[in-house]
Amino acid sequence: MRQGTELNGFADGAAVGGQRSAGGLRMVDQAYLRLRDDIIAVRLRPGDPLDEKALSQQLGLGLTPVRDALKRLTLERLAVIYPRRGTFVTDINISDERWLTEVRVEMEGLAAALAAERATDEECAALTALAGTLEDSSDLSLDYISVDTEIHRAVYAAAHNPYLESSLNQYANLALRIWHYGIQRMRPRTPRSCSQDEVVEAICARRPEAARKAAQSHLLAFSMEVRSLL
Repeated sequence: MRQGTELNGFADGAAVGGQRSAGGLRMVDQAYLRLRDDIIAVRLRPGDPLDEKALSQQLGLGLTPVRDALKRLTLERLAVIYPRRGTFVTDINISDERWLTEVRVEMEGLAAALAAERATDEECAALTALAGTLEDSSDLSLDYISVDTEIHRAVYAAAHNPYLESSLNQYANLALRIWHYGIQRMRPRTPRSCSQDEVVEAICARRPEAARKAAQSHLLAFSMEVRSLL
């Protein structure tokens, strides 16, 4: 999984808190990114407590940036606050995958259609290069999922609609967590890959409706494969 604030579609300045590290990244962004990635990769498991003091010591950051990061994670449904109990990593249910797919399938189709109309030549070249790295992949390995996620996010960016991009990245984070959870519980078999070649080809050929349908078909096929792991 690629690290960085672009992963979820928010710029550095979107976070609250003014303290910055020597590298220029806000403390709250550091806390948010590290906790978010640990939750998505299921290093922090569903139901795990998110204690501010313990996390502050673990991350080497102050209580305020950790507290603000946790607030942001609750808004993105990666964490949940229970009154008088504290903050916890959100649970995962198989229904979550179905509900996410119901929302994403229309939005992913729209993003692909807009990308076919608005993507720059440079963006098309980048998409083609990313898709080419998956040609020899036959299973949903960690490397495959990492590149597949990059393609999704590149399509969102190429749609040139910041509201759509931000929303889709947030949903993608939730869906990616479910995949990581499923792969850890995987039955003794290798899950099949779900190519995005048709999506990228349609976008770069400037065929919006073909891109829309290909993106929706890809997501539905991927959804079926993920559900088989749960």
